[in-house]
Parts: sequence; C-alpha cells; structure tokens
Amino acid sequence: MSNSLHSPMTNDPDTSTLPTAADADTAGAATSTAATHERGRISPVAENVSEGFAQGAKPQDSERIDAVCRWLDEAGITYTCYFHEASPTIEEAKRHWRQDGSKHCKNLFFRNHKGNRHYLVCFDCDRSLAIHDLEHRLHQGKLTFASPERMQRYLGLKPGSVSPFGLINDAEHHVHLFLDRNLRRCETLSFHPNDCRATVVIARTEFERYLARVGNSCEYIDLYE
Repeated sequence: MSNSLHSPMTNDPDTSTLPTAADADTAGAATSTAATHERGRISPVAENVSEGFAQGAKPQDSERIDAVCRWLDEAGITYTCYFHEASPTIEEAKRHWRQDGSKHCKNLFFRNHKGNRHYLVCFDCDRSLAIHDLEHRLHQGKLTFASPERMQRYLGLKPGSVSPFGLINDAEHHVHLFLDRNLRRCETLSFHPNDCRATVVIARTEFERYLARVGNSCEYIDLYE
C-alpha cells in the first residue's frame, strides 16, 4: 500500500493505474458517439420504490443532484441516474436500490488527530470496518469521523449523502480518497449523487475517468484480509 497522499494510484504492479486527465479526455472522445444515449440519462423509477415518493419522481430541490449530473455531462462521463425515497443509511438504501448488477458502495469521511487532513474511504456496502483496523491499514495515525461542519466545508455534503462525487466541491483537492482494492473487480459501481434521494450507476472505468478529471489524490488499498 502506498502512503503517498499526493499522487494517483501507482503502487499496484498487477493492475493499471488510474488514467490521467489527458487519458480521460482521449477516452471520452473515443466513446462519445456510442455513449450519447447513456450519458446523463434519467432512468425510470425502480419497481420497489414506494408510491409515497411520487413514484420516484425527481425531487424539486435537486440542486446537488443536478450539479453532479451537469459536471459528469460536461466531462463526457457516461452514467445513469434514478430517484427514490431518501436513504441516508445502507439499510434504507437497500430497499430502493435496483438489482442492476452494480456494486453499491459505502462511503465514510474521516479526519486525522490534528484535523489538518481528511480522508474519504469507499468500499463494498456489505462489508464493515472497525476504525482501529482502518487506522492500521491506512497508516495515517488516529482517525475519527469528521463532523458535519467539516463534511460541508470540504465536500459540500450533509451526513447520509457522503459520496466520491462530493470531490467536485473540493476545489483545493484537500480530501484524499481511499478505495477498497476489491472494487477493481467490479464492472459497475453505484453511489449517491451527493443527495440520498437518488443513485448514480457508473461503469468502473468511467468512474476512474471521473477521478482523473476531478484531480484529488486517491489510491486502491487492501481493506480486508
């Protein structure tokens, strides 16, 4: 595992590194025609969404969702998005997620003891991590969950909506992203688009293009034995 917080993932000899911004631009140009029908597509409501949410209609106050979709559209990133009832916890979200084959991810936001570094940790939603084990694996000293105020300051997010898409609000690239290495085996991933009333489904390769474009330091690491 690399301890560097200043460069993309380059420590894995068995897998390719994240694409650079230039690579992302090239890939986007090569796939733009084929992906036009997918990019920015708002998917129909999932069958298991309750009728109490106007059959999964887009919420009126959808500024955070709109900002993510607009950013992805402008970057030429392919994705789909669908709406559902507010799901601030994994247990609630499981009632509304589609069975579309994507790997749904859990995202946790931490600060170090001094409060001068912040980390976003992304992994399989069906796995759990003890904070002491995480400290051992990340090698960043003592960790605590970041406060809602810090979450708003660095990611522009509220508790229950933590997502790697919050990095679009981190203009200074302060937050470092740790990703469970097992996610590299997944073809598609899903995250809240900075609002727990919607889900974005995105191919892992497109997600890595997003990471290259957004510019924060990040790396895949082994989070489990």
